[in-house]
Amino acid sequence: MKDRISLGLLAAILLFSLTAGGSGLCAQESPATPPANGQDKPAGTAATPAQDPPAEKAPDGATSAKPDSPQPKVEPEQSGKQTNRILWIIPNYRSVSANTYLPPQSFKEKFWMATQDSFDYSAFIYAGIISGMSMAGKSEPEFDQGAAGYGNYFAHTFADDTIENYMVETFVPALTKEDPRYYTLGKGGFFKRSGYALSRLLITRTDSGRRTFNISEVVGAGAASGIGNVYYPAESNPFVKTYQRWLSQVVQDGVGNLFKEFWPDVNKTLFHHKY
Repeated sequence: MKDRISLGLLAAILLFSLTAGGSGLCAQESPATPPANGQDKPAGTAATPAQDPPAEKAPDGATSAKPDSPQPKVEPEQSGKQTNRILWIIPNYRSVSANTYLPPQSFKEKFWMATQDSFDYSAFIYAGIISGMSMAGKSEPEFDQGAAGYGNYFAHTFADDTIENYMVETFVPALTKEDPRYYTLGKGGFFKRSGYALSRLLITRTDSGRRTFNISEVVGAGAASGIGNVYYPAESNPFVKTYQRWLSQVVQDGVGNLFKEFWPDVNKTLFHHKY
């Protein structure tokens, strides 16, 4: 009879322990705290298996973790941190900070990126500067000079830039499944990084992350230049004007890549990341 009472009492204690402490064990994966001493146990009950005591608290500045627990990956200070704008004016939405890997963009995201680049307030300022330079060089004699001539230069320049943005950043990469963003190298010497920045005119990434020929840049800029023949005055040799516009757009994108590559260094050195 005594054995039955002892076994029944032991079963009740075990059932109570599992019921009361089960949720805490599942959540924290830590052993329950054993009784303070053996005198707390009822007389006549069998001894329960000894349990490991809780881990001791690590001293300040030390880190303790289970061997099998995944450790958080601590990245060093990022050397190629990009901002949304360069010098607080030029849009920089296509740039990706160094050592950063992003998921592929949807068509909507690529379209919005081209829209930001095309209709940002700085796009009008940039078109105005290029238009003044073109008018000073009389690149299109049919536009004449003066306010009316400048208006013609501005309208055509703005149209060129906008169409090129959508072709290079949206429509062509959507067809070829390419990533139109600029991934910063962020390390190495000046010539290495400059060469990398300019090489991105010919090399880019696919949406899956593989390296590939930059069809979006080469074909997209060429297609935009060809579309320009619709609204430019007829020339004796329109092919020359077409490839000149194409070359001009590619060169401008190359200069843009250089700005994107070195802007984090300039921002860190001169402005101490204040933007």
